[in-house]
Amino acid sequence: MFRRLAFWVGVVVSLAVGGLWASRGFLPQDLLARTNDSVGNYLQTLGTIYAVLLAFVVYAVWTQFNETRTLVEREANDVVDVFRTTQGLPEPIRSTMRDHLESYVDDVLKNEFPAMSRCDLGSLEAGGKRLDAAWSELRAFEPANDRDTALFTETLGRFNHLFDVRTLRLTSACQRVPLALRLLLHTGALMVIASLYLFAVESFAIHILITVATAGAISHILYIVDDLDNCFAGEWQISPHPFERARGLLRNSR
Repeated sequence: MFRRLAFWVGVVVSLAVGGLWASRGFLPQDLLARTNDSVGNYLQTLGTIYAVLLAFVVYAVWTQFNETRTLVEREANDVVDVFRTTQGLPEPIRSTMRDHLESYVDDVLKNEFPAMSRCDLGSLEAGGKRLDAAWSELRAFEPANDRDTALFTETLGRFNHLFDVRTLRLTSACQRVPLALRLLLHTGALMVIASLYLFAVESFAIHILITVATAGAISHILYIVDDLDNCFAGEWQISPHPFERARGLLRNSR
């Protein structure tokens, strides 16, 4: 995980230092020294605007990541709840529902998680069809007594909730930071770093240190934003563990 991050930050920092070295070669330092106050006010304004934008985007992608992770856990729990409730119903609906739910969980793990990382909506239809088949079987069931009626009603409610959470999970999987906002983030980063070149700093080493710190911090944050923006790919992708736990429960019930 940290190798890709270190590589990305290292490339950005190297380019920033290279730009600083080139700028000091053709920008007259005596002229820049006379404009340090004006450049400082400009950079303070630009930096504040960019910091607010960056904080907003980080908050947005982190919130979306956590909400999607919660949806995955809720959906897996709904599968388990439906299974446990239907275990109180008579055969053959009990075994039929278990088979449908197990097939659904297998499809989510094998096909939907990889498809969601690519936002491939066409590959997500099979799981929905499996739930539709389970719904058809459940709808055809006729309760024989009050106990079956109570369990059947509870199962219908949990099954509807499972459908709702699945829809929210698929919607969240394809949500991305808009292209215009992404361009603004990277353009703003370039402007902030390049603006550091307009300062007249007597010590080149100190100027490098300032540039490295700024470029390193911004590139690190942008890497995290890009990684969290796709919840099912990258370094911090959402774990399929809740569905793996549900699959283990379904298989152990046989």
